[in-house]
Amino acid sequence: MGIAHWDDVERHHRAKGEMDATWQLLGRAAGTNDVGVNRVRVAPGKLPTPPHSHGASEEVYFVLGGSGLAWQDGAIHEVGPGDCVIHTANHFEHTFIAGHDGLDYLVYGTRHPTEIGWLPRSRAIRIGWPWVEGREDDPWDVEAQVPPLDVGEPSPRPDNILHVGEVELERWGAVVTAPLATRERSQLAGFHWERIDPAGTGSPPHCHSEEEEVFVMLEGDGTLELWPSPRAEERGAVREDLPIRAGHVVARPPGTAVGHAFRAGSSGLTMLIYGTRKPNDLAYYPRSKKINFRGLGVIGRIEHLEYWDGEPVEATEG
Repeated sequence: MGIAHWDDVERHHRAKGEMDATWQLLGRAAGTNDVGVNRVRVAPGKLPTPPHSHGASEEVYFVLGGSGLAWQDGAIHEVGPGDCVIHTANHFEHTFIAGHDGLDYLVYGTRHPTEIGWLPRSRAIRIGWPWVEGREDDPWDVEAQVPPLDVGEPSPRPDNILHVGEVELERWGAVVTAPLATRERSQLAGFHWERIDPAGTGSPPHCHSEEEEVFVMLEGDGTLELWPSPRAEERGAVREDLPIRAGHVVARPPGTAVGHAFRAGSSGLTMLIYGTRKPNDLAYYPRSKKINFRGLGVIGRIEHLEYWDGEPVEATEG
């Protein structure tokens, strides 16, 4: 259906050596296509994964709770609730080290069938999901036997680590937004924190032809509106209103022809919004009948027609 609540998503625990974390595959539960979204709870003093990098995927992290260190190419930087960490493809080798109270975060990543992953300590290469043929060992077993990561004093944070409170807020209508993964900081996707005032509405209802969006509700409650396309309306489809609250994950894959919008309840609604960037994307606004040619910077209004409109009569016969 495109919606799941993290209280209902199965937890997977994985512990080897200095790695110990519990994972929830939120994106899969909500029905994403080309984006992964996981909630990860790291045990105190432990790592979620070995240090690693990606050849194609871009990862965006948002810290929900606890404390810890972001490890990047041997440098360490303190992180806590509200921090966003952005790792573009082919950049830092990275992982986290949880603090005394553990570390709880969301990680978003673009999916690529030709992805190449690299674990520098075990010198393991992964293509897609399988490890490269020729290894008989499990690289995680190798990682579990190596000495712990060197941890010195935390250094000043680089530009790829920022806190919601450090970003200049933008206000439009009933919405306040903090842009985190902007075009200056990320390449494949955008990511921002957003709060809708009590009883207010967010972006106008819309759907995308190529871009995928994922919404994670952090605080408050409200309503998810799902708007049918004109063709679906001709066949009797009507708008759906679904209740949402903190913990809900909403996936809006491309090409659904179903518009989405959010209305806040009496206490407001705070969410994280992640969206892929596709230059050929078209956005359709069913309420106002507009199309946004996003790669061209053009917005126009069109008239919806029946499939055979304007065609010779004989084309519809037989």
